[in-house]
Amino acid sequence: MRDATPRSDLFFFLLFAVAVLTMPLWTAPFGASYPDLLQKFAIFGIFAIGFNILFGLTGYLSFGHAAFLGVGSYTAVWSFKLLSMSPIPAVLFGMLLAGLFAAAIGYVSLRRTGIYFAILTLAFAQMSYNLAYSVLTPITNGETGLQLTAEDPRALDALLGVDHGAGLPTPNLFGIEMIGFPAFYFCAVALIIAFYLAMRIARSPFGTMLRAIHSNQNRLSYTGVNTRPYALTAFVISGMYAGLAGSLLAVTDPLAGAERMQWTASGEVVLMTILGGAGTLLGPVLGAVVIKYFENIFSAFNNATLHATFDFLPGWLADPFVGLLSLFVGDGWHLTLGLLFMIVVIFLPGGMMEGINRTAKAVRRRREARHGASGDQDSKDGSGLSARAYHPGE
Repeated sequence: MRDATPRSDLFFFLLFAVAVLTMPLWTAPFGASYPDLLQKFAIFGIFAIGFNILFGLTGYLSFGHAAFLGVGSYTAVWSFKLLSMSPIPAVLFGMLLAGLFAAAIGYVSLRRTGIYFAILTLAFAQMSYNLAYSVLTPITNGETGLQLTAEDPRALDALLGVDHGAGLPTPNLFGIEMIGFPAFYFCAVALIIAFYLAMRIARSPFGTMLRAIHSNQNRLSYTGVNTRPYALTAFVISGMYAGLAGSLLAVTDPLAGAERMQWTASGEVVLMTILGGAGTLLGPVLGAVVIKYFENIFSAFNNATLHATFDFLPGWLADPFVGLLSLFVGDGWHLTLGLLFMIVVIFLPGGMMEGINRTAKAVRRRREARHGASGDQDSKDGSGLSARAYHPGE
């Protein structure tokens, strides 16, 4: 892999930004260009990028990041209820409270490493889920979830004379309602900023220290380096990314429920990161896109859809074929995802990015071999020699 340079980083970032902003165009052939799914791509891409800062760079495997996702969602909805329907304060407060919550959990959990750290974070996440579901019902509204009401004070909007009418208001940015494609582009800009910050962290001396912790934390400790502040900082930053993702979930759908804090949500972001490529910049985003695509597209297939797709086959062949494929779509889409995950882990331990890098290296090698063969041919004929004679300075 070639060393990163400021110019290559800038080109890579600009390419990523263009790809994100044009997502409605190039996802259309895959049936994934509708706003709700594009919003999930961006939001869970942010979630996975933040998790990768902790897991991919430092090697600390957390099973509790859904707690910060939930804190961000609850905070954003409370911001809508108490302050304003603008998404800006909702996002800022969501990140702030998620960061403070992450600092408290990280301070305790980072006293242990390895599987003990993972179990501690899982325990805190489940405690948070149970608190939100049953104990803190005045704050979270329990199993019903926290929702907007027409009687909410929205003090900042009232102070500015903003009238939302008699019905339930919609989050809006300077009069633009956060629904459909405007909501996607708001999330897309947040994803681009989050990706840029993650790139700067990875390329900074702080990122180098995080990778050193991943490589051999004991050796760093023996040399007198206190690694815990670095790990705690990474944990807090990662928690703030999760809070940002949770806030954006509330921006696109002003509802916060305890289900966002379940352990399955924490496991999902682990799968996204490993599937795409832990420790890489682009891998977690790719993993998030693949999993959310499977969840929303493959799960929508049913026997009727499959029969309509393969109606060109004779009945004696179509029926068993549809019966076999029906095991992997609809309610069985997890089976397809599981098979994909197994294939990636077995053959591409570095995730999808390893496959992309292998392909790029193979193409580069073939191109260099072709140019080398062409150069050898030129050296054997007179044209090659005469060309060199006319350009002695090359």
